[in-house]
Amino acid sequence: MLHVDIPTRGEIEALMLNHGPARVSLVLPTTPLTQEAQADRIALKNLAGEAIEQLAAHDKREVLAIEELLHDLIDDDDFWEVQANSLAVFVSPEGLRSFRLPNHLKPAVEVSDRFHIQPLLRTVTVPQSAYVLALTQNSVRLVGVSSDLPAIELSLNGMPKDVSSSAGKASIKDRAPSGRLQGSEGMKVHQAQYARKIDNALRALLTGRETPLILAATEPMLSIYREIQSYPHLTRAAIPHNPETQSDDDLAASARAILDELFRDELAEIQSLYTLRASQDRATSDLEKVARAATYGAVQLLLIDIDDVNPGTIDDEGAVTFAGSPSAKSYGIVDEIASRALVTGAKVMGVRKGDIPGEASLAAILRYSL
Repeated sequence: MLHVDIPTRGEIEALMLNHGPARVSLVLPTTPLTQEAQADRIALKNLAGEAIEQLAAHDKREVLAIEELLHDLIDDDDFWEVQANSLAVFVSPEGLRSFRLPNHLKPAVEVSDRFHIQPLLRTVTVPQSAYVLALTQNSVRLVGVSSDLPAIELSLNGMPKDVSSSAGKASIKDRAPSGRLQGSEGMKVHQAQYARKIDNALRALLTGRETPLILAATEPMLSIYREIQSYPHLTRAAIPHNPETQSDDDLAASARAILDELFRDELAEIQSLYTLRASQDRATSDLEKVARAATYGAVQLLLIDIDDVNPGTIDDEGAVTFAGSPSAKSYGIVDEIASRALVTGAKVMGVRKGDIPGEASLAAILRYSL
């Protein structure tokens, strides 16, 4: 079973702004199979050794503090019991922060005066979780879907059981002596009331979130719920099967396919917009131009290759100086551009090189022409 620690934007920004003489970032592929965790421990120990070598010229007390923090993590049996597909570790003399990630990332060692955040950007770019609302007039359940983890049914206060109990009747086909709310008209009214109560119950969980909500339902409940619901992140795509015949794992598998489709559609829209903005001189994949644009807050949206580690530095004016090889005096240029874009409010997405126009290291859509 995977155990993942999905970072929030706030956590990424905190790491991004954490500068100091000695900052170490380590990334390694791992396995969720506990019996194979020893190999991952050895891999982390080897990467830690490389980082300590690069810190040879730093203050000995700071290096010792970093080394002790890394060894504590390597020796933590409970930590290695549950892993995911990759591990990212960020350590300074003041402390250590680790993230177990669902993505398959390449091993990396970065030593600088700032952390290497690129590996985390892939995790927050690709949708990792969703809620599935499995809805029929006879039942409703909410299923949480998280990456490759098993699906789990969630319990919410105020969630109605079915249409009839929501209407306070033994059956929604009951006829009232007054003759009101009878037949198909009465059924539609009760179904709408039922959908409204579901939407109200979900608000306590979903308010302020952007997690996709996927509807698993058939007609007429599918259309009735769409007309009434208030959550802005209900997906257009639905699971068009009777959820009473679907297990939670079945629903999760369908939801993951929809999440993949959403990401592909988003990338296609971005690439089309990039082409349009390029014709208006408001898009570029030139690394030095993007560095300057990010420095002055001109980047609206940035795609970066999560595997690009070209070393160098960027000054306060956005001028790039490339380094021949990685060292503690340089850092990843693309990583630093992403950081500068983030702090000025840009949307930054970590993708694969093939998803970037021209398969460049990065591509930016600008707020205005430079």
